[in-house]
Amino acid sequence: MPAFGDDVRAVADAAGSQSLILIGHSMGGSVIAEAARLMPKRTLGLIGVDSLEDIEYPLTREEFDQMVAPLNKDFRAGCRQFVNQMILPSTDPLIRDWILSDMSAAPPAVALSAMNELLSQYITGELARVFDEVRIPVVAVNGDLWPINYEANRRHMSSFDAIVLKDADHFLMIDRPEEFNEALGKAIGRIMRRDVQ
Repeated sequence: MPAFGDDVRAVADAAGSQSLILIGHSMGGSVIAEAARLMPKRTLGLIGVDSLEDIEYPLTREEFDQMVAPLNKDFRAGCRQFVNQMILPSTDPLIRDWILSDMSAAPPAVALSAMNELLSQYITGELARVFDEVRIPVVAVNGDLWPINYEANRRHMSSFDAIVLKDADHFLMIDRPEEFNEALGKAIGRIMRRDVQ
């Protein structure tokens, strides 16, 4: 995750960006937190997209091993099964198939390494420690598949709030683009106005 965060910083440097709101979907929530830690004076706020539900989530190594076992055995089939759980049954079948095909086409070594790094942050508590350092507003724009632990997040974030789209899944920006874009605009406005609890 720190290396991905450094990649974001490199892009910001190359673009000459001096005032940033960083937005990250899923694993991108951890990535933007790492990037903000590297650019504290340039980052105004963070927006996690179906991310950052509970930065204190008590994942164990045993749970992690069970989670990734099907992906280690047969990455393509295991990935399709893993990702399918993140998509609501009501999702358009063409969108579902595109997401599953795209995700399962990732190079297994790269995807498994990134997943290990991300989930290790929950096992070790590192993600919460990152936010102890990153003292800027955070807003999540999430579906309602998973509950949000506002109390835990606010223990580590200077401020945290969420906009939750009802009956939306992990890929809300693809499946519900109009509602997502409206919610994203609201999240950006809250950060710009510093209107985050």
